[in-house]
Amino acid sequence: MSSATHRFGWYLAVLQLLFTMCWTVYAIYLPRMAAAAGIDPGTVILLLMLDQAIFTICDFATGIVADKVSRVVGRLGVWVVAATAVSCVAFLALPFIASAGAPLFIAVTVVWTVTSSALRAPPLMLLGKYAAKPSLPYLSSLALLGYGIAGALAPYMAITLRDIDPRWPFVVASVVLVLATLGIVSAERRLASEPQPKAASAPARAFGPLTTKAAVFALGMIVLALGYQMHFALASAPLFLRFAKPADLEWLMPVFWIGFKISMFPAGLITKRFGGYAVMGAAALVGALAIIGAHAAQGLELLMLAQFAAGAAWGAILMSAFTVAFSIGENGAEGRMSGLLFSALALATLARMGMVAGGFAANPSVNAMLQWTPAVCWSLAGAALLYLAFAGLRNWASASRA
Repeated sequence: MSSATHRFGWYLAVLQLLFTMCWTVYAIYLPRMAAAAGIDPGTVILLLMLDQAIFTICDFATGIVADKVSRVVGRLGVWVVAATAVSCVAFLALPFIASAGAPLFIAVTVVWTVTSSALRAPPLMLLGKYAAKPSLPYLSSLALLGYGIAGALAPYMAITLRDIDPRWPFVVASVVLVLATLGIVSAERRLASEPQPKAASAPARAFGPLTTKAAVFALGMIVLALGYQMHFALASAPLFLRFAKPADLEWLMPVFWIGFKISMFPAGLITKRFGGYAVMGAAALVGALAIIGAHAAQGLELLMLAQFAAGAAWGAILMSAFTVAFSIGENGAEGRMSGLLFSALALATLARMGMVAGGFAANPSVNAMLQWTPAVCWSLAGAALLYLAFAGLRNWASASRA
């Protein structure tokens, strides 16, 4: 692994940390800003759903654009910086223009959401485009480290920022993020200057139709991400409240993300040896057992252990998913596959929010069924992915004998 790719992995970790923290700041203050804009509190979740719907579309679209733009070295970095500058200006403006009314507030929110997709798939596609294949699991772990840290910090941020004027966090977050993004231009040029391995196949068509592999991968990720959303976002807090007080949640919820962060690097070594499909499948099955254990736990210690294991499984799933995405899209479609992965994650988030908005999560009879849905999702997807992994091995063995 070259020093340039290693540094870029750490750089992506910082970018993902800052971007995710911006989203956390937005979610913390959205009810207050929406009230200032004259938006009914009951419709705030519809704004969040609109954000995720935009991400679902724009993440895939920006991934496709990134494939095309990156054919000229340095152009992608300039494009990402320009889009991020617009995004940060819109983000910074939100608390200042909220009192101007709902139409302007919603319009600026849409501008922020659309342009912020430039910091999701496009920077990560540079890993798949320029990094050596054996180093991808480790570099994917580095890139996702910031995402895991931001997830762990979210409960503390909600407590810390609760009584602070929103204008200051929005200004600081916007300025820091746009300054950090400026480095992507030189980072892209350094990556492109590294010796590249000869392409093993013809370049993929960035605007061509989705392959069967890509479609199956996207479907699997939607199922896995839906299981994660329903377990962590809907079930985790009620599970902890069986044994703890509401004030303890800020210390207990990050247990999931501690497992997430710790598991990624060991899982990267296993992915390098056995492949992404195998690790995704095995981690999903382990995670399903952990979710079942969380519901069956008879004490806080056992519940924390189960949550740690579930977080570790999700970390392994997500890290190996990027490795699989880069493998499917190698030689020209890395952005498209990165965007497809992010779109799948956003679609699952949208589905979870829809359940909340529709009142399904609050319905006792429906909730009793939904509590087992995450384990079912991860079990089915895990079994299917392991099948694909073993089928790939058999095909490889057959080709070797021929």
